[in-house]
Amino acid sequence: MCGIVAYIGKEQAFPIILKGLKRLEYRGYDSAGIAVLNDDSSLNNYKRSGKVSELEEFAAQHDSTGTVGIGHTRWATHGLPNNINAHPHVSSDGEMALIHNGIIENYDSLREELMSRGYVFKSETDTEVLIHLIDDIKKNEQVKTAEAVRIALNSVIGAYAIVVLSKDNPNQLVAARKSSPLVVGIGKDGAFYLASDATPIIEYTNEVVYMEDEEIAVVDRNDGLRIFSIQDKEKVPYIQRLELKLEAIEKGGYEHFMLKEIHEQPRSIKDCFRGRLNVDEGWVKLGGIKDYESKLAKAKRIIMVACGTSWHAALVGEYLFEDLARIPVEVEYASEFRYRNPIIDEDDIVIAISQSGETADTLAALNLAKSKGATILGICNVVGSSISRITHAGSYTHAGPEIGVASTKAFTAQVTVLTLMALSIARKKGNLDDTKFRRIITELELIPDKVAKILEQSEKHEEISAVYKDARNALYLGRGNSFPVALEGALKLKEISYIHAEGYPAAEMKHGPIALIDEEMPVFVIATKGPSYEKVVSNIQEVKARKGKIIAVITEGDTQVKAIADHYIEIPDTDENLAPLLATIPLQLISYYVAVMRGANVDQPRNLAKSVTVE
Repeated sequence: MCGIVAYIGKEQAFPIILKGLKRLEYRGYDSAGIAVLNDDSSLNNYKRSGKVSELEEFAAQHDSTGTVGIGHTRWATHGLPNNINAHPHVSSDGEMALIHNGIIENYDSLREELMSRGYVFKSETDTEVLIHLIDDIKKNEQVKTAEAVRIALNSVIGAYAIVVLSKDNPNQLVAARKSSPLVVGIGKDGAFYLASDATPIIEYTNEVVYMEDEEIAVVDRNDGLRIFSIQDKEKVPYIQRLELKLEAIEKGGYEHFMLKEIHEQPRSIKDCFRGRLNVDEGWVKLGGIKDYESKLAKAKRIIMVACGTSWHAALVGEYLFEDLARIPVEVEYASEFRYRNPIIDEDDIVIAISQSGETADTLAALNLAKSKGATILGICNVVGSSISRITHAGSYTHAGPEIGVASTKAFTAQVTVLTLMALSIARKKGNLDDTKFRRIITELELIPDKVAKILEQSEKHEEISAVYKDARNALYLGRGNSFPVALEGALKLKEISYIHAEGYPAAEMKHGPIALIDEEMPVFVIATKGPSYEKVVSNIQEVKARKGKIIAVITEGDTQVKAIADHYIEIPDTDENLAPLLATIPLQLISYYVAVMRGANVDQPRNLAKSVTVE
């Protein structure tokens, strides 16, 4: 959730950290703060509720000089978003400052113990407990900051990515992580950068170390980088090169990141199957799962775990795997999976789907499955992420950075990978004859161009959005693999425009939701050509009989639904297995334009964060 960034080197720290916080603001934007250690060893800590821009305006009136500092942009868990609860938090003597992403689950008992020792707490946060605990250990045990951090973390239950700055060693920062992501960037001339992800780092270096769980990193201007475990075992840092490009995390002339990312989908889908699909030679290959293809083909059950938009992609995957590969699939909310004592054995294959590769619930579900002996595979977008490191194998989506909090290109990339995976396994099992296989992969290769064609209809999407921008509720209906698209469309509308919206299988409308339909209710229906087409037409008639307003996504050339819908958007014809990749695009665009027309913050919807790294 929260974003943390830190710098130590020869340059002024404040502008580097401030720019980093702006790039991490998609992780949380309730409040922000920066602490900088001046050359005279005074610690200046500036915090403000609201956006990073408000912190920037406030700090401009004060001294922010110094070549070492830490910064934080917050998604509130414990305590309201205000100046006091904002990070960094400072020790009672003002000698140390700390930033934290995660949740300390046993903070209450630690807080009571520290209060009994005379510590006074100013905030409502769990994080303030950490800085006081480190301070207490440092003074009573007579140890240096790094050792105090190590001892303190052995008493902590929960998730954390932290960076600690101390006045007694202005040449050093101490960082640690467990369950929350943290990356160390190795710069020139002894400079180091620490951040929740690589976006604040790429401008300065492409050499990074992804920290593992229960690791502590000490970065020192004079002594370099040292990594050891909280059990005090020294480790050799594994340095990796970033493939991320700076232009990928900039708006590139678009008004919002979300609009840019919607329009990037022709390229991101193509990048996803590039090198994995060859129509001329008639093959699909996913190198990341090559060693597990036989096990997948023989699997009696596949369990897909995910959250949010990724869960909707998993539902599409269920249709693909069952229809093409003929393997039973169960789709689970990762947040519920681990708590209901699921039945898992070593013959099961668990596939985790996550854009960031850091989703806390999904990681917890994977660890549970791994402990039961299951084969665990991952589908994620971020190279070096936690999911990519703990799984046996997997596939990257290659969608590129997704900065907008509402996921768009990540969804279509995940569906593309799942399509490739299902095709590959189906072919290996002999479930697809050559004619059908070649037809589907030929159509898949055409999907990017067909997405581009839909994106050309922006004026029509805007016109429809203008009609329904003031709606209070909306229904989304679909059958078969269009049902997950309906769920995803409803999620997009509610999360960025704050209009209440629900997705349903079209046939389920009669089992309750039809009671809501009146002349003010917009009903979005995915009515593309397929085996359920006639049934969907009947469902549309049922809505029309109750004066509901129909906005239909239809296949080009369809005259039947066009004649009865209040509004329609045509998408190119394609194989029914690939229809979700096209049908979701109009729903993304309408959600975007509605949100803009309502004056909502499209890229940073209220109460949300991009990467959910706490349970």
